[in-house]
Amino acid sequence: MKKAIHYINQFFGQIGGEDKADFKPEIRKGLVGPALFLNTVLDAEVTHTIICGDNFMTSNKDEAIEIIMSELEKLDFDIFIAGPAFQAGRYGVACGTICQAVQERFNVPVLTSMHEENPGVDMYKKEMIIFQGGRSAAAMRNDLKIVANYANKLLNNEELLDAETEGYFSRGIRHQVWREDGVVAADRVIDMLLKKLAGEEFNTELPIPSMEAVPIAPPIKDLSKANIAFATSGGIVPVENPDRIQSASATRWGRYDISDMDRLEAGVFKTIHAGYDPAAADADPNVCVPLDALRAYEKEGKIGKLHNYFYSTVGTGTTQGEAARMAKEMIEYFVKENVDGVILSST
Repeated sequence: MKKAIHYINQFFGQIGGEDKADFKPEIRKGLVGPALFLNTVLDAEVTHTIICGDNFMTSNKDEAIEIIMSELEKLDFDIFIAGPAFQAGRYGVACGTICQAVQERFNVPVLTSMHEENPGVDMYKKEMIIFQGGRSAAAMRNDLKIVANYANKLLNNEELLDAETEGYFSRGIRHQVWREDGVVAADRVIDMLLKKLAGEEFNTELPIPSMEAVPIAPPIKDLSKANIAFATSGGIVPVENPDRIQSASATRWGRYDISDMDRLEAGVFKTIHAGYDPAAADADPNVCVPLDALRAYEKEGKIGKLHNYFYSTVGTGTTQGEAARMAKEMIEYFVKENVDGVILSST
């Protein structure tokens, strides 16, 4: 019988919640959590379950992968399944990360499932097959069935259909296929054109990604009289991280009072960003949020006033949807407090 490995995070591995997000990878023989159900719908035996904390995978990627790879080297398996990750950003990124590593090292099929707003989708959908999953664990059984149905086709060498039919995110890969109806391209394109002219629905055979156009704001006429705010996706926060902003795939942001400060002090502020080496920013947070330079500009009259707060979140893995939502929430403060312009920094 064919063999499968299932990867899950600390929560579904029954280790714990956010307090156990730093749990080191552990491979257990047999079935844990959702692997119990997966084993009933898969034409393969789930022989082992991998459990890893979401924070450990995102913050210690190389170490986590090496631990898992060294254990998988000892096992025989035909397919690797991760998740489902639903809308949980760090979990989705972890599933994509380990699937990519397994695919490259062992050259076996890898499958996972996520909600469309999970940052793991945009990060990994071109590297592997990611099924369109539900928002929460309420969709667990259905999501696993969809993954298993496709996995069974792979295991049994059955015909595989297109992304839309199978239910996974398009990877931008085009295949030449012979249509059963025999309709030639010229007739199909005329049919689409007629439907478009008539205002009817039609499906293009060559979808083009669309990006939201953000208009350029008008220039500030006189910076010497402007109220300037500062925002960053570099993850600079007070050392206790009071808003519990995630180190990757952020859904939270913070607003921190700097009205009586001339610079950000090490040991008072730090970065919680998991996408770059924190050493420089922890030693001097001003390299990411240059409060010292902005105060100098303020004293020299180059800007009229520095806003009393700076705004911070983490950019790595964060979806456009979450970023836009957080920006709209920040804008409410900017408008209320008469901010004329905002300086943005990343890492």
